[in-house]
Amino acid sequence: MSKLGKLVPRGPALALGILALAFAGPWANTHHGSGPISSYAPNPLALYGADAVMLDHNAREYKPADQIEWKGRPGSASQTAILFGDPSKAGFYVQLLKRGPNDWSHPHSHPNDRFITVLKGTMLIGTGAKFDPNNTVALGPGSYIRDIANQTHFDGTGPDGMTIEIVGMGPSTVTQADKK
Repeated sequence: MSKLGKLVPRGPALALGILALAFAGPWANTHHGSGPISSYAPNPLALYGADAVMLDHNAREYKPADQIEWKGRPGSASQTAILFGDPSKAGFYVQLLKRGPNDWSHPHSHPNDRFITVLKGTMLIGTGAKFDPNNTVALGPGSYIRDIANQTHFDGTGPDGMTIEIVGMGPSTVTQADKK
């Protein structure tokens, strides 16, 4: 039997559960809890016949967005969050970087390739040792950038700031370009 065939009989049960929530009167909460769902059914999935989900942490590691630990740098509005590894040490790492509006780096390079995905906002990217914010390409959410090892580049944000994900091999260091 297909997965769809297995789900069809539960369709009426789901519809009845939604109707019960929509039309629950004050009698639904006369003894416990508040709102349209009584404390007898604290998990809406319980109305559908589903159990609470328990994942094997040996198979999947995860962290909800509200539990990601962001850290600022002294003198900077930027924040970073390390998701995996340690960018300051040898090995694979994944980190997030948040930068505020109109925030720019000066020309620099990194010793290893870095792979960047724009998650939010606009990232403005430029190349070369001459800092020129007017000579950049604007990239929005979903865009991809590869910082090629030892190649000089600079970047900034538009008026909406940005959040990016950076993946690479450490140690990740920054070498400032000679100012010309």
